[in-house]
Amino acid sequence: QVQLVESGGGLVQPGGSLRLSCAASGSIFSIAVMGWYRQAPGKQRELVARITSSGSTAYGDSVKGRFTISRDNAKNTVDLQMNSLKPEDTAVYYCNQKFRAFDWWGQGTQVTVSS
Repeated sequence: QVQLVESGGGLVQPGGSLRLSCAASGSIFSIAVMGWYRQAPGKQRELVARITSSGSTAYGDSVKGRFTISRDNAKNTVDLQMNSLKPEDTAVYYCNQKFRAFDWWGQGTQVTVSS
């Protein structure tokens, strides 16, 4: 059974930084695609960043150059470093694990960017 637990959200001023972390249980972490998604009020959930088992990364257009995703297969964790945060980055951020036809989601962590 896969469980994903996010941490690191909070309130930050525009231009600030936050680091989100997701701890995964289960035995397939090292071969799964891991990702971060976000959902703002009244909007659809969107991809923020994802990283394959080999370390290839992809980012949403709105976060390119500001956010960095990384993973540690020995610790079963995936992190999202968020720099130069903007008010429009405010959302609930979800950790995601994909393996073949299966998807698992964390419970989400709130990120609020406001002065």
